[in-house]
Formats: sequence, structure tokens, C-alpha cells
Amino acid sequence: MEASSILFGIAAAASAYLFWFYLLAQKLTGPKVWPVVGSLPALFLNRSRIHDWMASNLRATGGSATYQTCTMPFPFLASKQGFFTVTCHPKNIEHVLRTRFDNYPKGPDWQAAFHDLLGQGIFNSDGETWLIQRKTAALEFTTRTLRQAMARWVNRTIRTRLWYILDKAAKDNTSVDLQDLLLRLTFDNICGLTFGKDPETLSPDLPNNPFSIAFDTATEATLQRLLYPGFLWRFEKVFCIGTERRLKESLQVVENYMNDAITARKESPSDDLLSRFMNKRDVDGNPFPMSVLQRIALNFVLAGRDTSSVALSWFFWLVMHHPEVEDNIINEISTVLKETRGEDHRKWIEEPLVFDEADRLVYLKAALAETLRLYPSVPEDFKYVVSDDVLPDGTFVPAGSTVTYSIYSVGRMKTIWGEDCMEFKPERWLSAEGDRFEPPKDGYKFVAFNAGPRTCLGKDLAYLQMKSVASAVLLRYRLSPVPGHRVEQKMSLTLFMKNGLRVYLRPRQLQGQQVAT
Repeated sequence: MEASSILFGIAAAASAYLFWFYLLAQKLTGPKVWPVVGSLPALFLNRSRIHDWMASNLRATGGSATYQTCTMPFPFLASKQGFFTVTCHPKNIEHVLRTRFDNYPKGPDWQAAFHDLLGQGIFNSDGETWLIQRKTAALEFTTRTLRQAMARWVNRTIRTRLWYILDKAAKDNTSVDLQDLLLRLTFDNICGLTFGKDPETLSPDLPNNPFSIAFDTATEATLQRLLYPGFLWRFEKVFCIGTERRLKESLQVVENYMNDAITARKESPSDDLLSRFMNKRDVDGNPFPMSVLQRIALNFVLAGRDTSSVALSWFFWLVMHHPEVEDNIINEISTVLKETRGEDHRKWIEEPLVFDEADRLVYLKAALAETLRLYPSVPEDFKYVVSDDVLPDGTFVPAGSTVTYSIYSVGRMKTIWGEDCMEFKPERWLSAEGDRFEPPKDGYKFVAFNAGPRTCLGKDLAYLQMKSVASAVLLRYRLSPVPGHRVEQKMSLTLFMKNGLRVYLRPRQLQGQQVAT
């Protein structure tokens, strides 16, 4: 009798749960909701095209300015409630990133996953800890000294390494993986800028660098923590097995490298970011300890490497398929260099563009912004909901759930960018006269550099670095994709090309003169 009562209770509970899911399915917008597993089957089936899948779901909500939001139940994933609200509505994004900023922090799940790698660094902290780092970094990023330091690192890397590698590939008629070269270039630059130590990963023999390899391994292992239930990676961590073992070993290599860099900076301070933070104080007025300085530096390395290199990779891929855009870019660079270096084309390639020359490249900046609209380096971002809230479009978000704003989807909505939203048109970023860069009046239509209080501090430096690298490559070479090479998105938090970007290079001809040598 007692056993039958227990069975009856289990059956009643299961029936009530299934009925709740049925009612939920009628109310939610988005993919089909299944009993028990919610929308996980659709997520699994579309795992290789997750960003386009999200965009199609958001378009299916009706496509009007009133919608562009859907709620997906993903039980067992990293969310206390199991609900993920996905939106690309600019008003919702503004609400999350500015209006109710305090209600949408990184949250405990994100911070727990990234703690071992990033600690309480600026990209993995909230509240007072984040604020003091933000204020300190903001002061440094507005100095001309930092801009000049970045210019030195970028120009030296282009002149002594990138051009050498590309010249040899053009001469030998061999292909290169441009994404790999750009990752190495931006990694060397950001390491130099952050702690004054050049890992020299962009060298002719393309060496394997222990710090770079360990950093990549640690980043990939950390990202996996977000994709699986917390108890799984915590179990692996306790027993030091699987991915968690690789993470621990990689972090040891990273920490040793960082300790050496910090020790060197204590003995010989410089104008790098690490030296500047070593002179600052934490929330209690004390100098930052070595462990915190490590994480602060790693946060800047993570942000400064992947985002710019990935954006440049998609930029070059788009330019190869839009020759009219390429011609406009070359014409603009030529016009600027005629004024600054004269008519002799040989002088144009003796040195990379200085930042003051890059500043004048308005059309090139528009082409880079258009690239980021279509292929944002960080395609999705996540926020934790502290208290129950209602988004501007009327969507209810419960406390403990997750709000995902799909930056990738924003650029693909006709209601936001017009009927030609899928076209690569740098002109949409220019004034009517074409002589000024004009971002959209609604700043939350374009959040590739984040927005609100967490707007990327290095945005201007990132544009200058990308313009310098883009002009250095396009002025010397015509790029063409390797036949049969497939360019696909890698499903990660950063929009890498899964198979890289393999290209051939040919010396560019300018008015009858061969530029590359």
C-alpha cells in the first residue's frame, strides 16, 4: 500500500511537471519546448551554427520592433532557473547595459567559471572591485603615452615580422593562414603593451610559444565550463582529471610567465599597463598583490588579442569578395600618403602608417565597423538577473535566470538595419558627403565594443591597430582565397574562423608601379 502511494505520488508529480511544460510551450516564443529537456534538443542539433540559429529564432518572433526576444528553457545548463532570455532588441540591450546596469552583472556562474583564469580582473568582476579597476584603466587609456606605446609595438611588428613573412609567401607563391598570423601579431602587441615583454610568436619560423599555448589551452578549457553543468567541471577539478587537469597545468605555465614579467617590471618600471597598475591601490588603499596583478594583466591580454585579430580576419575575407570596397580603401590610403609622404610609392611602404595617418582613414574605419556589424568578435554576451524585471518590450525575466543579448543577430535584423542588412556596405557608416564617420544615433544598434558603463576602453586603440594592419597588408598585396578552402565560424565565445583563413598573396600594382618587393 505504501509503495503504491509512493508510485502514485511520483506519477502525479511527473504529470504536473509535463503539464507545466505544456503550458510553458504555449507561452514562450522561440524554438519548440519539449518535456523535461526544454529546448536542449534544438540547441544540440544547431550547435555548429548556434549564432545563425539564434538569429533565425529572433526573426521568427515576428520581426517587428516590438519583439526580437525569445525565452528558451535550457534545464541542466548554467542557470539557476534554467531559462535563457535571448534578445537583440536595441531598447532591451540598453536596458540591460545602462538603464538597469546594477541588475545585470556577470553573475556567479560566469565568475565561477572564469575565476581560475581571470580572477577578479576587470572582465570578470562586478561592483566595487570592477569599478576601481575601470577607473584606473580609464585614466591610462586616455593618455597619449599609451597611444604612442601601442603605435611603436604595432609598427615594429608589421615592419620587422609581418611584412617579411608575407613577402616570402608572395615570392614563393605559397599560401598563409592569415588568421593565425594576425593572432600572433595582436598577441605580441598586447603582451608588449600590457607588460612590456614580447613573446615573439610572430616570427618567420612561426614558433610555438609555451605561454601562448598555455594561454590558449586555459581559455578553451575555461569556456567549456560554461557549456556544461557546474557539477561536472567541479567534479573534474576535485579529482584533477580531464579538461580540468589541462587547465591546471596550463595555468601554472601562465602564472610562471606572469611572475617573471612582474618581477622584471618591479626591477625596471616602464610605460606598460602592468607598471602603471603596480603604482595604483586597491579598494582598501593597498598596493595590488602579485596574484591580482597577474589577473589584471591577463584580462587585458585576453581582450586585446582575440577581438582585433578575429575582426581583421573577417575584414580581409569580406574585402576579398568585394573588390569595389578594396578599391575604395586603396584610393583612400593613397590619397592620405600622397599628402604625407609625396608621390614616390616606394616611400609609402618604407614604414607602416603612423597612427596620425591612420586617423585620417575614414572609409577604412567604416569598412571595419561594417565587418564588426556582420561578424562581431564577441557574437553573444550573457548577464545574470539579480531581481525580477520586465524588459522594455514587455518580456519578463525572473531572478536567477540569464539574459543573452545577441550582438550577431542585431546586425542581421531588417527592422534595425534595413532591407540591405545582410549586405557589406561601409557607406552606411559615412556622412552624406562621405567625409565623416557617423555611427548610428542609437548607440545600442551597434554594441561590438559593448556599451554603457562597460564600453570597451580600448576601442579607439583597437581601430587604430586594425587600420594600421589592414593598410599595411592591402597596400602591398592583393589577397585571394585558396581554392577549396572553407571559411566557417568556430562555435566559441569569440567568432574565430574554424579552419583559419588561407590566402595567396600577389604584389599590388599602383599606377604601373609594383609596391611590394
